[in-house]
Amino acid sequence: MEILNENRPIEVSKSPKSGISTGGKILIAATGGVAIGLSVVCASFVAPAFRRICLPYVPATSEQIQNVLSFLPKTAGGKLLDIGSGDGRIVVAAAQSHRALKTDGVELNPWLVYYSRLAALRHGVSKQTRFFRRDLWKFDIKDYNFVVIFGVEQMMQDLEHKLVAECPDNTKIIACRFPLPSLQHVKIIEDGVNTVWFYDLDKSSGNS
Repeated sequence: MEILNENRPIEVSKSPKSGISTGGKILIAATGGVAIGLSVVCASFVAPAFRRICLPYVPATSEQIQNVLSFLPKTAGGKLLDIGSGDGRIVVAAAQSHRALKTDGVELNPWLVYYSRLAALRHGVSKQTRFFRRDLWKFDIKDYNFVVIFGVEQMMQDLEHKLVAECPDNTKIIACRFPLPSLQHVKIIEDGVNTVWFYDLDKSSGNS
């Protein structure tokens, strides 16, 4: 018969620690980092929707680009501005086809501005182009003799007022998707969603 020893220590079995392995922690950290990165990038595209007048990013089609370029004289010089330049394709295309023309773009989304600068570098026109991350309503447009607009209907009236007030009298305006509401266009290429209106402030202002 076994005699119990009261002084004998009682052994308590330890259950294995439950926890997250090192690999799991790395996976969680990586997932969180990706989520934060996506949130930062997406915020630049979503934020404009909360502005009073939203200028969404809708890439220009090849037909729209050709229609815009058709209104630029072959010997065009001076400076061209693309308002809401997006990924920079209008600015780059105008620089490629008119080497005497300095072409700029103004865009609020920083990622699109960075992409545009890379696109200009890739196509060999980085010295001929500039891209600004600015609010278009606060951007100075008085030095441009060509202005391209890819706007939305709600902003065209206010934008027309800005153009008339700030641009030189000889400025040529090329509007895509929506026309300026009061100015009389000089030419038009009717092509459905790719329709482009051409305005000459020197001629259009007197008819408004």
